[in-house]
Amino acid sequence: MKNYNFDEYINRKNSDCVKYDGLKKYFNVENARPMWVADMDFQTPKFILEDLKKVFDKKILGYPIVSNKVHDSIISWYKKRHNLSNFTENDILLTSGVVTALSACIEAFSNENDEVIIQTPVYFPFFSVVKDNNRKLILNPLKNSDDYYTMDFKDLENKITSKTKLLILCSPHNPVGRVWSKEELLKLAKICYENNITIISDEIHSDLVFKKFTSFLHLEDKYLNNLVILNSPSKTFNLAGLNSSYIICKNSTLKKRLNSVINKHHIGSVNIFGLESIISAYNKGEEWLEFLLQYLKDNINYVDDFLKENNNSITFNKPEATYLLWLNFSKIKDSHKNIFDRLLHNANLVLNDGSTFGKEGKYYFRLNIALSKNELIKSLSYLNNEFN
Repeated sequence: MKNYNFDEYINRKNSDCVKYDGLKKYFNVENARPMWVADMDFQTPKFILEDLKKVFDKKILGYPIVSNKVHDSIISWYKKRHNLSNFTENDILLTSGVVTALSACIEAFSNENDEVIIQTPVYFPFFSVVKDNNRKLILNPLKNSDDYYTMDFKDLENKITSKTKLLILCSPHNPVGRVWSKEELLKLAKICYENNITIISDEIHSDLVFKKFTSFLHLEDKYLNNLVILNSPSKTFNLAGLNSSYIICKNSTLKKRLNSVINKHHIGSVNIFGLESIISAYNKGEEWLEFLLQYLKDNINYVDDFLKENNNSITFNKPEATYLLWLNFSKIKDSHKNIFDRLLHNANLVLNDGSTFGKEGKYYFRLNIALSKNELIKSLSYLNNEFN
């Protein structure tokens, strides 16, 4: 057993990263504490960095070939972590990013002006990728009960028309942190199956879970015919800058249509470091991930205890997945805009504005707790000083 150091502080300023060096561009501030972009301030695992260095040490970074090791590592990971072995190498397509893959799915499985359903509040590129493909966005808001969210199946069924072709699922959900139960997924699958709607399931946070994760791949075979899974090791192992992802699709007809779009736009290539990172993460990362999950859980518990003891005006429901907290500021007697301005300029904190996740995000702000405990403590003190 190794001692992984998640307490280490790494200065990311002037490293050309969005999280820190993008503050001036996006918020017109330079020295605020960034707790917004969903990457971690923990070092990318050393075993991955060492394997990437081996690639660099070969001294020539030429065109890579996708070896069987890439697909084998994905298949092995799903078997180890999720007890799934119902797909093969032929069901996997590589792409240069999950959002890129999502856009390809929308183009492949629908036509212009067709309807695409998303469940708000949700990861904001879901909005733009639908609109950018000239599809009609249909909102199926989640039901919120004291910041615990569930699917509104009645509303979903009422909004489905003959033009509804796709539903984009965030599983686990970003930003509300739900791990959907098998019962919820099965009910959703039945509705979409009966209405011939293809489900695109973004499962990029599926390894960052604090309870058992159920993938759509766990459901019976007939529901896998109108299903596409999107995933990547990028969130789990802090590899977002490598732009590597994959699609799992068991329906040969859907896969053929999807492959056609991928080839059309030339987005099926993963760079040499991205390929190596998939192999390294999935073959060597299980122990490291267990330590990470415990550290994240401790950080979440710390925020929960801190707010309950020091500030009853800011609340949240502990997430079942992700390192993102969906903070509720509705008890603060101020406008949403003013709260955001106070966070930015008075508390010196950059959180994601909840309204960008949909109108249901009013008075909510997303907090990234994937950083060292000491840095988290400092940030919470700034938050408390402004809103207490």
